[in-house]
Amino acid sequence: MKQRKIILSEKEIPEKWYNIVADMPNKPLPPLHPATKEPIGPDALAPLFPMELIKQEVTPDKWVEIPDEVRNIYSIWRPTPLYRAYGLEKALDTPAKIYYKYEGTSPSGSHKPNTSVPQAYYNKQEGIKRITTETGAGQWGSALAFACNHFDIQCEVYMVKLSYEHKPYRKIMMNTWGAKVFPSPSNATEIGRKILAKNPDTTGSLGIAISEAVGEAAANADTKYALGSVLNHVKLHQTIIGQEAVAQMAKAGDMPDIVIAPFGGGSNFAGLAFPFLRLNFEEGRNIRCIASEPTSCPKLTRGVFRYDYGDSVGMTPLLPMYTLGHNFVPAPIHAGGLRYHGAGVIVSQLLKDKLIEAVAHDNIEVFEAGVTFARAEGIIPAPEANHGIATAIAEAKKCKEEGVSKTILFNLCGHGNFDMKAYEDYFAGNIVKHELTKEEINASLAQLDTPEIAI
Repeated sequence: MKQRKIILSEKEIPEKWYNIVADMPNKPLPPLHPATKEPIGPDALAPLFPMELIKQEVTPDKWVEIPDEVRNIYSIWRPTPLYRAYGLEKALDTPAKIYYKYEGTSPSGSHKPNTSVPQAYYNKQEGIKRITTETGAGQWGSALAFACNHFDIQCEVYMVKLSYEHKPYRKIMMNTWGAKVFPSPSNATEIGRKILAKNPDTTGSLGIAISEAVGEAAANADTKYALGSVLNHVKLHQTIIGQEAVAQMAKAGDMPDIVIAPFGGGSNFAGLAFPFLRLNFEEGRNIRCIASEPTSCPKLTRGVFRYDYGDSVGMTPLLPMYTLGHNFVPAPIHAGGLRYHGAGVIVSQLLKDKLIEAVAHDNIEVFEAGVTFARAEGIIPAPEANHGIATAIAEAKKCKEEGVSKTILFNLCGHGNFDMKAYEDYFAGNIVKHELTKEEINASLAQLDTPEIAI
């Protein structure tokens, strides 16, 4: 019998998170104050985040201890399984060996609780009563609702309006765990009301939703803000994925030549890829790590590397990132978690230094890939996950064309059980191929008045 599933025991849940910054040859540039444009220190983040998360954001330490209480909650669904995709290999008739790490076994159905649980834990330790956040497709919002419920913290979620309308059951999931959910831009905040007055038909964006959530947190002393991607501490927490995967690949007697994950702000990709990049740094391996993004929001493949705001209004610190411009509003694709204008600082630096790669896929290609995977492996993937699958399929086809066998590992970051509207639109022929024009990108970037970075 073929070994299809590689599992670890609860005792093998990692005890520490991995901080890739300690191994990077070029450290990320510092964040800048949004008003003065001068470098800021940890204290500038205190109105938004508990101090322990701020320490993790800037720590030079290679390993950060995972609290026992967090590991105990992780054990509800971790370690997550790693599968050999024999069905997909057969469907593609490829000599490649394909594996996937499946994060859809968490309570909210994606990788997001890996960071929502420690974020809620550290807020609870500091006596915080309320947390605000944004969510694109709803995976992050539902993960934070789950975590806040566990620690008895109020949770308010600003959900991008497009996803709020397309994914009502994600909203119900958040409500079930006690969270309040607002379509963003909303009438609940001054920022939202101003945006709606200017453009009442906007589909919203993650940048707008972040502005609403940050504004509410900054205005209330008992409230903090939580971010589901982009920031260093978020990527740190997600490395539990890749650490497990390294151990599982070793159990399988194999090691990937190529590691792939979808890319929105960076936590998904970082979670799987960073522990394998550690092997490149420490052992001189040559594992290719590829970030997979949509052609309708291609910051890594077509954006510019410069300082930009993390939100649309300009309330957050300026971060050195690959960006399409903080005013950019992506096309209304179903992969709501990937509709973000910028890339996380660490991933941006790694790409700039050519230590990782990035590719983009169009809307039709990713759903074709998702359906191919579902019919071969049985799991219906989230639209975000389909991007990583599309890249894995493309690499497997290259192996067949070149007559070589490579080992491919990708992150199946979540199931698509709440995304049937997306698949309904695909089968009805209502999903269209979308790719930004050079003129559209230039027009968005032309609005930037943020500091440029000498390269």
